[in-house]
Amino acid sequence: MQTTQVKAFGTQAADKDLEQMNIPRRMALPTDVEIEILYCGVCHSDLHTARNDWKGTVYPSVPGHEIVGKVITVGAEVSKFKVGDFAAVGCLVDCNCPNCKQEQYCEKGSVGTYNGKDVHLNSHTFGGYSEKIVVKESFALKVPSNLDLAAVSPLLCAGITTWSPLRHWNVTKGSKVAVVGLGGLGHMAIKLANALGAEVTLFSRSVNKTEDAKKLGAHHVVISTDEAQMTDVANTFELIIDTVPYVHDINPYVTTLATGGTLVLVGFLGLLEPPLNTAQLVLRRKSVAGSLIGGIEETQELLDFCGKHNIVSDIELINMQDINEAYERMLKSDVKYRFVIDMASLKNGK
Repeated sequence: MQTTQVKAFGTQAADKDLEQMNIPRRMALPTDVEIEILYCGVCHSDLHTARNDWKGTVYPSVPGHEIVGKVITVGAEVSKFKVGDFAAVGCLVDCNCPNCKQEQYCEKGSVGTYNGKDVHLNSHTFGGYSEKIVVKESFALKVPSNLDLAAVSPLLCAGITTWSPLRHWNVTKGSKVAVVGLGGLGHMAIKLANALGAEVTLFSRSVNKTEDAKKLGAHHVVISTDEAQMTDVANTFELIIDTVPYVHDINPYVTTLATGGTLVLVGFLGLLEPPLNTAQLVLRRKSVAGSLIGGIEETQELLDFCGKHNIVSDIELINMQDINEAYERMLKSDVKYRFVIDMASLKNGK
């Protein structure tokens, strides 16, 4: 298959910084669109993959799955896009099940935007920290014209990761929803739940986040280390979206679920500590669940909803060359609330 070399930023090993490199991209097939990447959001998954925290990273690794750009080539059979259109690519670029509506859970296997199996080049996929990407038309998404392109980028992961559980658990006007953690995912959960008409509460360990949370759309803030405040909201919430990306105790939050309520984990992969007290689950039919990104149809639904309600992420725009510093800042939660790379910096070498 014909390929072309493009500039990218990636790493050769878990203990190496990201640096400029060249990677191959296939020439557009009849059902493909080629997208010049304008902006790419920075996700915790990017860092975890680059540093092999989850094991299984294939090097060289080029992260990035919050991609917004301009279509520069369309294959002969493409009907959804034309040259010059803005398009987005999220966490997935292929699926082995042609009729799948929830590609993220496909038992036959979906293909991640990076570190997935590239069947076309018999290699692994490279992500959005690059000049261009070629993707099947069916895995490219339309971007509402009224939204800021850079701030759209995090919707492709942080947005859909919180939208999917909101939709699955039927959040609507009057639903009582709580969010644990005010970071990239948490701030999107608040915005989206508010726009769906829910009564939204943020759980935080810091009183300093109250003003920011309310600006984002939270109606209440509960300090999770304050026993009196936690007691006041016992048996209250129909849905809690837990966005915390590290080991933490979820038992206090489960206590605040209403009978039949669900706490859904979207931020942490691994064993929780301390163990879950199942008495709360059994006695009040409470649930603890997990949720992973969203399918292509669901992601387009999210983008359309955000276009209608003028919702984007709060971002800090950075140059590609600042990605290693951004990773360190991200580990310290030193960003409100998502880094987005201006990919012109890669092209221009600034």
